[in-house]
Amino acid sequence: MATYAEMQQIYDDIRGDFRYDHELNGCLNCGICTATCPSAQFYDYSPREIVQLLWTENVEQIYDAMQEKIWACAQCMTCAARCPFKNSPGGLVAIMREVAIKHEMQSAKDVLRPFGRVMLKLITTGNQLSPDMIQPDHFPDWGPNIQKVEGDLRILRKAIPVKTLQTVETAWEVSLKTSVEMYTIWEMTGVLKSLELMDENLFDVIEDFIDEKREDYEDWLEEQEEDDDD
Repeated sequence: MATYAEMQQIYDDIRGDFRYDHELNGCLNCGICTATCPSAQFYDYSPREIVQLLWTENVEQIYDAMQEKIWACAQCMTCAARCPFKNSPGGLVAIMREVAIKHEMQSAKDVLRPFGRVMLKLITTGNQLSPDMIQPDHFPDWGPNIQKVEGDLRILRKAIPVKTLQTVETAWEVSLKTSVEMYTIWEMTGVLKSLELMDENLFDVIEDFIDEKREDYEDWLEEQEEDDDD
């Protein structure tokens, strides 16, 4: 359990985000956001509650909401489209999630840990998901209908005419240059730093892979220069 001073710092970081004043303009407590929220129908989550907590600056309850409730938001932004006050509860949740990662909150680690395999797949292949990952034991939150896609995926993929889509290892081929550019963007935007805070072991594996890919890319560039000289 965090101290009150730590909770206050967490709130200050949320309030200090440059997007905050754009996402929170007041609240009529009309409940339209919650009434139209898909997540509110299935989880203990209310966009109106998030807005009210931040509007009243209740740091203890804000901290409590960051343990579980903010992770139920699907980020569909229906709330932002419907709010008569032009609030964006989904945008506020995005800020709260980022602050949770910054403060290395256990709730963030617990929620993001299952997606470590997705992150590793994205880093190594350039594809977020590949057919071999669509298995019910990997993503139980996808529901019982995921059972319908089980089977011999290699045979099923043969039905797709595009040859690059006939594999279970990747959805498509990503060039070395594109991969290196993607790594650079993640570094500059803080994605890799956030990953290090959430899962240091996975970060180490990914960092080694990125270094190797960059060396391969530099070697490829040198080969191209040599070919041009010839």
